Amino acid sequence: MRQKPKGSAHRLLVLITLLPMAVLVLGLLYMLGMTYLERSPRTFLQGLQWASETMTNTGYGADNHWDHPAMALFVIITPFIGQFLVFLIFPVLVLPYFEEKFEVRMPHELPPMAGKVLFYRYGPAIESVVVEFDSANSPFVILEENMVLARSLRDRGYNVVFGKLSEDPSVLERIHEARAVVANAGDHANATCTLLCREYGYTGPLYALADDPLYRAPMVQIGATEVFTPAHVLGAALASRASTRISPPAEGMHLLGTQVGMAEFRVRAGSPLAGKRLGDLHLREQHGVSVIGQWLGGAFTTTKGPDTQVEPGAILVVVGGHANLEKVERMAMPIRREGPIVVAGFGAVGQKVIEMLQDAGETCTVIDRMPAPGVDVVGSVLEWSSLDKAKVREASAVVLALSDDSESVFATAVVRDYAPEVPLIVRVLRTPNIARLYRSGADFAISVGQVAGQILAYHLLGEQTIHVENRVKFMRVNAANLVGEHPWRCEVLERTGAKIVAVEREREVLVEFGDGFVMRADDTLFVCGSVNSLERYQRKFQTHSRP
Repeated sequence: MRQKPKGSAHRLLVLITLLPMAVLVLGLLYMLGMTYLERSPRTFLQGLQWASETMTNTGYGADNHWDHPAMALFVIITPFIGQFLVFLIFPVLVLPYFEEKFEVRMPHELPPMAGKVLFYRYGPAIESVVVEFDSANSPFVILEENMVLARSLRDRGYNVVFGKLSEDPSVLERIHEARAVVANAGDHANATCTLLCREYGYTGPLYALADDPLYRAPMVQIGATEVFTPAHVLGAALASRASTRISPPAEGMHLLGTQVGMAEFRVRAGSPLAGKRLGDLHLREQHGVSVIGQWLGGAFTTTKGPDTQVEPGAILVVVGGHANLEKVERMAMPIRREGPIVVAGFGAVGQKVIEMLQDAGETCTVIDRMPAPGVDVVGSVLEWSSLDKAKVREASAVVLALSDDSESVFATAVVRDYAPEVPLIVRVLRTPNIARLYRSGADFAISVGQVAGQILAYHLLGEQTIHVENRVKFMRVNAANLVGEHPWRCEVLERTGAKIVAVEREREVLVEFGDGFVMRADDTLFVCGSVNSLERYQRKFQTHSRP
């Protein structure tokens, strides 16, 4: 059944009807006015001629003088009516019609879907995964219900179909051929999409992204394979970044007892460490500490040799004796890991962050513009008065769980200026804005698109697309092929990115090593590094763990 004409075609039809009617009515009124008011009769044809000339501003011809006030007023108003019709209605009604006729028409039905994934509705949660699909050359189709967004996606080279399932479900006729379906609309629209896909014979995996966890069970019951809540997963990721109780900074730290500690130091631009090579700083020789790596722009990189440069603004991860770590405080700002955690934003993500932090035993202070149970400071995070009330400078971390990226950029800059030493974790709505948050001073920025992209890429691409997080880890191993080497002067060891931070010899744990110290076969080594660097270390030196 064909639908009635809509959009620009309908508007053009209105214009085609309106213009002749306007000429007829104005011509008739002019004829009557000239006959009864001016006493100078005109024929109906002459009235139409005058109306068309006046509305199009092409001139009056012989009629250029009127005596009756009402007639004069009518003649004055008519050109304005013509101006309105010609200069306002034409661009609104005519131009869009011809633009649609001459541009490439948007498809209104799915193409052959064999081997393709269907994304129902585009948004921040899909933004990252389509990039992954492009990189993997994996075909997909986006079904979008917003025409403006659909055109924009098509102009970017995506395979897009425009259609509204509530009005024309037949757009899904070929869905039974698809490899997978991802529903990314609102919860109720996702339910409609799920039911329609199953009704059209689709039997493959169907993943839905839900706003509310309450919809998980009903969505699975009506046909969804799995239902994910990226906003809540994002909240958990933010909480784990903020709390060392949820995600300890180093696995296996207990192996060293109390003799060796690990600390994080922020390198300010004016610090004597900023911009220097590790080989020029001599931190091991002069201070007895090892720099394991540095956090910069949300990424952790292990140090690999004396040429590694300490970047301004980075957070250094340093291991050594407690007294030696205190010496480094004179050159860089230590980061506190004790104290309350301040959360700005009490929306769905913020509430999930607070829930996880409180479950882990953390003390939280909540800032939000609107008063509500659970909000401790009512105000804007952009105002120092609100930061004062929340005691941000005494916090162990600040989490910005705001729902607007522009506000997050400003808030990041404000909080970083107010409390430069406090770790700042920021929720991002759109993945492309992450770089702006890092430039504004964020230590870690995570987007809902990243989270959804990780989940969906894992399920749809059949591979682990997200790299293992570079958390710091300690390992207790035998000396193996390092016998006879100095713990701090082995070039091959440095290239792995792992560091020997202590040596246990005859039940004594040594953390500083003189020039003549070499490792023996009966030594037990305490090695520290990221998961990846420790794997390189074990492969290179064929070592094994010790209990």
